[in-house]
Amino acid sequence: MEIARRAAGISPSPTLAIDAQAKAMKAKGIQVINFSAGEPDFDTPEHIKEAAVAALKAGFTRYTPVAGIPELRQAVCDCLKARGLSYEPADIVVSCGAKHSLYNAMQVLLNEGDEVILCAPYWVSYYEQVKLAGGVPVVVNTDAATDFKLTPDALKAALTPRTKLLILNSPCNPTGVVYSRSELEALAEVILAHDLMVISDEIYAALLYDGLNHTSIASLGPEIKERTIVIDGVSKTYAMTGWRIGYAAAPRAIATAMTDLQSHSTSNPTSIAQKAALAALTGSQEPVAAMRNEFARRRDRILTGLRELPGVECNQPGGAFYVFPFIGKLLGRRFRDRVLNNSTDVAAVLLQEYQVAVVPGVAFGTDPYLRLSYATSMEQIEAGLERLAAFVRELQ
Repeated sequence: MEIARRAAGISPSPTLAIDAQAKAMKAKGIQVINFSAGEPDFDTPEHIKEAAVAALKAGFTRYTPVAGIPELRQAVCDCLKARGLSYEPADIVVSCGAKHSLYNAMQVLLNEGDEVILCAPYWVSYYEQVKLAGGVPVVVNTDAATDFKLTPDALKAALTPRTKLLILNSPCNPTGVVYSRSELEALAEVILAHDLMVISDEIYAALLYDGLNHTSIASLGPEIKERTIVIDGVSKTYAMTGWRIGYAAAPRAIATAMTDLQSHSTSNPTSIAQKAALAALTGSQEPVAAMRNEFARRRDRILTGLRELPGVECNQPGGAFYVFPFIGKLLGRRFRDRVLNNSTDVAAVLLQEYQVAVVPGVAFGTDPYLRLSYATSMEQIEAGLERLAAFVRELQ
């Protein structure tokens, strides 16, 4: 049997693969410190779970409209209005997670050979989803010196007559960087001048620190809004990763096309999860504030600990729940009889020898870095930092 080329060319998600390996080790009784998963360790807030239970008891278990129940789509509009974005429910498509929303958007936007600008380090699934839609990923590299941000000049240099789409992610996975309004305005000028489309992945918009404010590029004016698809969801903000509810806000024609596509793949997202998401968006936001405050506390601790490790450098993330330390000064050194040549080598040794799960930077298109998620307890962070320090001490 021959597998289709589009499937044979897919690389599995390295973040999910490492997380699965860490969880398998834990199931065997191994005490793994798991910094790999982009998943809050908090439970879903009680009022959200109660809404799901109520939906079950009411028999809300049948098909819904493909793009989501009307009241949830209206709630999304209301939430986006707080970001300075005006949409109607017909512009909203609710899907099975933000990843699904991204997939739908690329499927309806891209033709064979269309080029898509990705800013490295980028979230792992962007690259593969572009390829699945027939597009060509064009990677623009950034580094800690520029705070991992795409500049207008770098964007211009990457453009060709085949460029169709730019994917922006702020706050960013894996770096946690947050684009300012002025930085987005400068990028929007290039986007409009070259007739590009934009996917703005804003899944971490509620997780900002140090008094930073979120700006959506779609909020900068009607022209750029008509060229932007905003992606968000409830997974990260409300600790609802397993509920699988994401959404897209898009120009009407694109939203219609995404709905039509979804009608032939998943149909509607889970009915019960939609009711839970409605409760998340319309109910108390106090649990979100509490989680955000705890994430900020954890960020400060893991950042301090990493910066105390000889040879490790780390920029301060402004949002999300990741740190992305530079480990270039550790490469070329030996761990026992093994030379560490790249971030993959370092991640492998940490998991095998110290039971610390991290994601190598190469998974995000950038080396030599590691991604660590601080969406875990302070106790796990302290233990993980101790093991990382022991690892660095053993290097020759």
